Amino acid sequence: MNRTLYLIRHAKAEEGTVYQRDHDRALLPEGVMAVARIGRYLHERGITADRLVSSTACRAKDTAKVLAEQLSLSPDEIILDAALYDGGARAYLAAVNTLPADYTSVMLFGHNPDISYFTEFLTHQPVGDMDKGAVAAIRFDDMNWAEVSGRTGHLSFCISPNDLTV
Repeated sequence: MNRTLYLIRHAKAEEGTVYQRDHDRALLPEGVMAVARIGRYLHERGITADRLVSSTACRAKDTAKVLAEQLSLSPDEIILDAALYDGGARAYLAAVNTLPADYTSVMLFGHNPDISYFTEFLTHQPVGDMDKGAVAAIRFDDMNWAEVSGRTGHLSFCISPNDLTV
């Protein structure tokens, strides 16, 4: 069965301060608007997901919530995975490899540099540093999630909110 993984970098968030944990940084209004544009772009193309998996950081969770709203998905569909906050590419791979076999489309929300590196690891295609709010769609042909590994995916597209008109 073919599967699609959407890797989404959190949208633009407030700058950190000495009085605030990095984990607690919220999206800025411009970040909310940017991810809403991405959500509309995906919705117009009939793209949806069986499940959304997000880092526990506020900016990633908020990105997932805004995108879920644009795709008419319930925020209850968002699964939080603390390892995606700072666990590196291995944590991303573990999150993908343990997805239920009946899911064919999943959106995973995380952080740079891990999300960009993970995209390149799966596809062997250069994406550089994904912009804030960008989404990379990766297709896996005739493969279960447990079989996903390096160079097993095909990059369908990688788009940034900056690529879309308002």
